[in-house]
Formats: sequence, C-alpha cells, structure tokens
Amino acid sequence: MLIFLVEPYFGGSHQAWAEGYRRSSGHDVHLLTLPARFWKWRMRGAALTLAVQAEDLTDRYGPPDLVLASDMLDLPAFLALTRRSLGGPAVALYMHENQIGYPPPPGAETDLSYGFINWLSAAASDLIIFNSRFHLEEFFGMLPGLLDGLPDFRHTASVPAVRARSEVLPVGIDVPRAPRFPPAGSPTLLWNQRWEYDKDPVALFRALYRLDAEGHDFRVILAGENFRNVPGEFEEARRRLAGRLLHYGYAPQDEYADLLLQSDIVVSTARHEYFGVAVVEAIAAGAFPVLPGRLSYPELIPSEYHDACLYRSEDEMLELLRWALQERTAAASVAGRLAEEMRRYDWSTVAPAYDRLLDELAAGRKEADMLDKAWKNGYVSGDARCGGQGNSPTGAGETGSRNEGRRSEQDRDGGQARQEDRPVQGEGRRGHRRDLQQ
Repeated sequence: MLIFLVEPYFGGSHQAWAEGYRRSSGHDVHLLTLPARFWKWRMRGAALTLAVQAEDLTDRYGPPDLVLASDMLDLPAFLALTRRSLGGPAVALYMHENQIGYPPPPGAETDLSYGFINWLSAAASDLIIFNSRFHLEEFFGMLPGLLDGLPDFRHTASVPAVRARSEVLPVGIDVPRAPRFPPAGSPTLLWNQRWEYDKDPVALFRALYRLDAEGHDFRVILAGENFRNVPGEFEEARRRLAGRLLHYGYAPQDEYADLLLQSDIVVSTARHEYFGVAVVEAIAAGAFPVLPGRLSYPELIPSEYHDACLYRSEDEMLELLRWALQERTAAASVAGRLAEEMRRYDWSTVAPAYDRLLDELAAGRKEADMLDKAWKNGYVSGDARCGGQGNSPTGAGETGSRNEGRRSEQDRDGGQARQEDRPVQGEGRRGHRRDLQQ
C-alpha cells in the first residue's frame, strides 16, 4: 500500500514518529514535510506547500492509497488543494497534541482558532488516531466547550460520529539494545524533556536544590530541546548545580542514547503531557521513573508499579527521589522490570499495529468507493450503499461502527500501548505577522 505521511512540523517527537513508522512499516511510506519552526504559520499555511509536494510525489509514484497526516496540518485545506491529483484516498489523522487543551504560556490567552483547525481536520478524516487514551478523552471532553462558544451552526451533534472513528495507538520508539549494567558510581538523575513552561522545570529544580541541601550523592543530566532563549531557571540551575552536572543542553542522537544508558532515575514534573516519548525512552533504557500520577503517565506505567513510581504532590516526589537514591538496588530491580514492559512501545511491535489499522481503513474505503460507483450506475440500492442503515444524519456510516467495535474489542482485551505545540495568545491585525513567526 502506498502511504503519503504528511508532517508540517518535522522535528522532535513528530520527526521521530514519521521516520520511525516509515522505517518499520511493511507499506511504502513517503514523507511530505516542512522544517519544525513557526508552528502557527505551519498550521495556517503549510497545506499549500505540502500540496505541491504531494503533486510531485503523485507524478513519480501514482496516487496514494492512504494519507496519514499529523495534527499540525490544516487537513481540509490540504485535501481541497490535492483533490485533482490525489483522487479520493483514505485519510487518517494522527493526534500528537491538540490546541484546545494545550495550556497557554503564562500571561497569555488561548487562540482557539488553532483548536478549531484540529476539529475540522478530525471531522474531515476517516480515522483519527490519538497517542493516548488520556489525550482522546481530553479532546472530546473539551470539544463541546469550543463548539458551544460559536455563534451558530455549531455541529455539536457531529462529535459522537467523529469519536466513533477514533482509535488509540502510541508513538513508537527504538528500544535500546545495549545491556544495562548494575548501578555504579554516583546515581544519575535525568531530565530529558523540552525546556518549556508546560514541563514545569521550576518544580524539578526546587526538588534538586532540596536534595542538594540535604547532602544526597547524585549527578544530573539536563537534556532536551529548547526552541527559544535559554530559560532563566536553567541558567540558575547550571550555576547552583555546577558540581553535579554531567550534561547540559540538547544532545545529538548518538550522544543522547549514551546519556539514557547512564541514567539511573528519570524525573518528570510536567503539567501537561499527551504521551511522553522522552520518558518512555529513558525507562526502556533502564531508568527508574518518578512521574506525576496524572496526564498520560498512568497509562505508560503498569498499575502494579503506580505506588512505586507515581506521585501526587511535590512532597511525594521528593520521597520517591530520596528512596531511589538511597535504595539503589531495589530501584534498579523495579527499573529493570519496567524496561521490559516498555518493549511494547518498540516500533517492531507498534508499526504492525499501525499497518493493520491502516490496511483495514484503506480496504473499507475501497469497498465504499466500489459501492458508490455501483450505486451511481444503478446496480445497488441506496440502503446497500449506506451499509444497510440508510443515510446517517451524523455521517458516522459503516466506518464509524466498525472502528467503534474494534476499539471495544481492544478494551476488553486489556490492550496496552494506548497511549506539543503551544496554543497561542490572540493578537490584533497589527500583531498577526509577528504571531505567525512563532
């Protein structure tokens, strides 16, 4: 099957997802991408540039059987711009994040027009894939609030049909193959998330300063991407923890893989997380996790380890960190078992699940196209064309029912692996150009 994977924000976890699936899929996956900058402009304007790329790819390989797009794309615009070249492929949307629930920067207000792009993209898709159950529930929980604020023609009745076309599949990772050695030397704490407000690094540094004042033996790795000027709290930490720092700043992939294998403990203080690729990578490499007991994290960690790894307050976080530093053998034992659990997120497992889901979607689309053609030629009745249900007022159709049934089956089986950019401050006309530069 020929798949066009469309990613307007080709960087960080979005890039790792796109490249990982292309590399691991059994299908012929071609990437259409733009650099990871100016995220607002990508959501507004990337569709036109990517439509040109799609035309070029179609000239070379023929029209795709399926389009797989990320949430950073204005998907209805892209589909309109490619209607002559692509024909009518099946369309799946992958939701890394959504701009309805994403917390705005301090002092800013959320511009819900970007969340509305997410909604229109979901409504235009045959299948919507979320990276975690938490993300799916948050999106559909907050969506009515967005639609209720519209002046008229809100289409709130369409939400159940769109939800019925939704599934949960995680982002895949490359699980480290190198052996994990027993703890030696000073224990090392890892922070490997974006240096942004929604990851709440201030809470992390409060905990590290407490541990430092208490005289605990530990080293620190501060990795992760920073898309703006270095936040002041990181510069302060660099000064105050200078004697403990093993690494500071972004690390290239090879160096990053080595840093993961050096880490004994991975810490998150995130206030918002839809999946947690960086945390999963660290756990898979053998780090003991100390994570908030909310957001997507309870899905990542099997329930029998929740008490050992998840905290509900900063005081509980400190207690877990002290225990992991002082009881290194016990913590390493838990970390070893969790590393095995993380293998379910390896692309060797996740990519076949994507392939099966997208195979089914494309096959259903071809069947619907055949019925549509037969109906136009007078060979079948209108009821048969609509899957025997007549015309559905919500537009759920056969695909929605099939997907809902599949998801229910996964839920009964207790399936695992259900499992960023920022919403914006609205500006007036004079601020619009500056706004799109972010």
